[in-house]
Amino acid sequence: MFSTRTIGTAAAAVLVASLSTALALPAVSTTAVAVADERPTAVVSLGDSAISGEGAGDYEPGTNGENGDWCHRSANALIHKTALADRTVNLACSGADSANVSLADTTHYTEGSQARRLVRVATENRVTAVVLQVGANDEPAFADTIVGCGLKWLNPFGGNCSDALTAQWPQRLAAMAPRVEQAITDVKAAMREAGYADGSYRFVLTSYASPVTERMDPVTHGFDGCPLRLDDAEWGRTVAVPQFAEALRGVADRSGVSFLDFSRATEGREACSGTTGSEWQNRLLVDLKAIETGGLDAIGIHLAQQSFHPNARAHAQLGACVTEFVRSGAGSAACLAGADGALHAVS
Repeated sequence: MFSTRTIGTAAAAVLVASLSTALALPAVSTTAVAVADERPTAVVSLGDSAISGEGAGDYEPGTNGENGDWCHRSANALIHKTALADRTVNLACSGADSANVSLADTTHYTEGSQARRLVRVATENRVTAVVLQVGANDEPAFADTIVGCGLKWLNPFGGNCSDALTAQWPQRLAAMAPRVEQAITDVKAAMREAGYADGSYRFVLTSYASPVTERMDPVTHGFDGCPLRLDDAEWGRTVAVPQFAEALRGVADRSGVSFLDFSRATEGREACSGTTGSEWQNRLLVDLKAIETGGLDAIGIHLAQQSFHPNARAHAQLGACVTEFVRSGAGSAACLAGADGALHAVS
């Protein structure tokens, strides 16, 4: 018979041998092996006409007035001129305001929430950057403001429009800011719903480029396609657009997203600043061909919808600037023309 001590000694020997064998075996990692994300990468644009490609032509079928959809998403839009991902997706729509971007239950030109559509895009693709340009169709009512100033030009005996706007403009921008902030909050929520952590992609908010300048022919500019008083055009370029940019910069800072300033992006190349072949902004443009796709619905504002928007040349430059900015990793910058005449992201 084995004594208790003998059994204990034998058991200890077995235990030591077992531990020695275990220590000799390679360790098994408890860290899960990451599964490669094989989805195509994508960059996405959201917002209004300035980023949808309004004025740049070559609009996606179904967005050129067909069945009431006037979103005018252009194949030449700046997002398609970036070189940041496998795919470029344009969800922006001409005339959209912040609510149309947000998760609110709204419809604009037959289309619903851009943020809700982003969820599907971000699920099917690996989104690396989101570019948002919105706010002009909220309280600033940028398009209506230009129309109102144009009506002032028609009356040679009346006053300008900028005198009244000088006091109103900061108030309009202050009212706009929380709406854009809500849109940003909802876009982030949409990305989280699609499985993205905040900070796992670049989120860029941009401002707007001035469509007009006071540096026009003082006699013929109205008949050349820029029916605005020179002092109103100067106020727009030097006061309204820069203040707009600063308001959006504040929104970006408070929302924790990157900011890219477009306010001087088309400087020297605004509508009526030179020749149509050298300008980056459309002059007053009446497109009778809109009736072919939009029918009687085109009659009215849609005939001139492309006026005073960046053209295809501008979008190519803006897209290159966005690419440079995202690659730089900077938190803010401005798109400015360099010595080579092209736009560059300057921090």
